[in-house]
Amino acid sequence: MLGISELSKKMPASPIRKLVPYAEAAKKRGVKVYHLNIGQPDVESPKEALEPIKNFDLKLISYPHSAGIESYRKGLAKYYQGVNIDLSYEQIIVTIGGSEALHMALNVCCNPGDEVIVFEPFYTNYNTFALMTGVKFVPVTTTIEDGFALPPMSEVEKYITPKTKAILINSPGNPTGTLYTKEDILKLGEIVIKHNLFLMSDEVYREFCYTDEPHFSCMHIPGAEQHVILIDSVSKRYSMCGARVGCIASHNKDVMGAVMRFAQARLCGPAIGQMASEGALNTPQSYFDSVKEEYISRRDLMIERLNKIEGVYSPMPKGAFYTTARLPVDDAEKFAQWMLEEFSHEGQTVMVAPAAGFYATPGKGTNEVRIAYVLKKEDIANAMDCLEQALKVYPGRTV
Repeated sequence: MLGISELSKKMPASPIRKLVPYAEAAKKRGVKVYHLNIGQPDVESPKEALEPIKNFDLKLISYPHSAGIESYRKGLAKYYQGVNIDLSYEQIIVTIGGSEALHMALNVCCNPGDEVIVFEPFYTNYNTFALMTGVKFVPVTTTIEDGFALPPMSEVEKYITPKTKAILINSPGNPTGTLYTKEDILKLGEIVIKHNLFLMSDEVYREFCYTDEPHFSCMHIPGAEQHVILIDSVSKRYSMCGARVGCIASHNKDVMGAVMRFAQARLCGPAIGQMASEGALNTPQSYFDSVKEEYISRRDLMIERLNKIEGVYSPMPKGAFYTTARLPVDDAEKFAQWMLEEFSHEGQTVMVAPAAGFYATPGKGTNEVRIAYVLKKEDIANAMDCLEQALKVYPGRTV
């Protein structure tokens, strides 16, 4: 009998997408589903990104360079220089989304059995990349009561062992919207320099910071140039999730040389996606200002509504467009499935992402959900009405 690999059996189902069949069934029954489970913005992509596709006149779609189209990488270098990140285009390799960038980073920096410190909850697909590379994630738990803030660095150092190769961070973060301070980042820099570790920094939500202070990149840490690996993507910055274009960048020549060998093995990134991404580099600041204002407005509405529901608590996110909320239930996944299978309010219901899948520690986050405020405010208000009514009648409510 033919079988599948042991690795395949260990691959976790995505908490973001695993309930999709229930949502599809609800829609077939005529129920409107508000998708707060996935970070797919309803904000339009900038026209500057769409124009190269609309005006496409090539007679042949050929392989781009394995590192990415040179003119695009030069444009990326200029973009980074505009946010005070000193990179040349030779230090940037275009990837198939930020996901491939992180997968490459883990492959390049770690051997099977090596350890990487992560702060949980974290983006769920990190778990998958760790399994695929044989890396062991060592989770440092952050709590909803503290707004998922980083613990003292003295606590973080306790998790470092001879097998530790890197610390992986995401700021602003998915699934919590947590934004690490400049002081946090500098202290992490001190640790990776002291212990000779890599610092993998997922900064795909850089433009979505809702404080008065500008985003502080790990690339800004003085003296850490050989330690920092930048992970980035156009998906959320320009509302271009389907373009599947990201990048990996570092001043470390050995790292980038190894990444290049992986890039050559998969041939190249998507040509048309890179063309659109290069066009997106011409997006005016007014686009980002407008999008940021819209997300702040959505965030404020959602957090206010969530915290008015009896038994629900959400801290105030300072970046990205997610929050992780605690619900008065024992099993958030069962509740999320029940909302799709058995509940509707005025012909509507809500799809959320159970948060347990964003943790590496078993048993954590079982009463939490990730909610993305990526819909217009009218839809968010309706979704919050549905959630409030659902919790009033849910048989498994605990409070």
